[in-house]
Amino acid sequence: MSGMKQLLPLALAALLTGPAVASPAAPEVNIKDDAYNPKTLTIVAGQTVTFVNADDDAHTVTAIDGSFDSRGLDTGDVWHHAFTKPGTYRYFCELHPFMKGAIVVKAVGS
Repeated sequence: MSGMKQLLPLALAALLTGPAVASPAAPEVNIKDDAYNPKTLTIVAGQTVTFVNADDDAHTVTAIDGSFDSRGLDTGDVWHHAFTKPGTYRYFCELHPFMKGAIVVKAVGS
């Protein structure tokens, strides 16, 4: 019976804390086959996007308005950028100008 008495507090603690909730995945753009995937990503202001070059070629993530630039990303390189203000941020690859993408940043709570 003493085993049951030891388990009771653990069971009660599990009930009171509820199920574990996974945090949402960090926003990510993969670069593969000369394309950004997803081509358009929607996030909330304040989030940081991770850009991963999984392609055989070097690429950049360069804002059309010049507000950010990853410089050259070789195969396997990762670059992070925080988007703090709502708006649509269009970007392209300086080495392959046909590659285009966009980050849509929504206001917190919208």
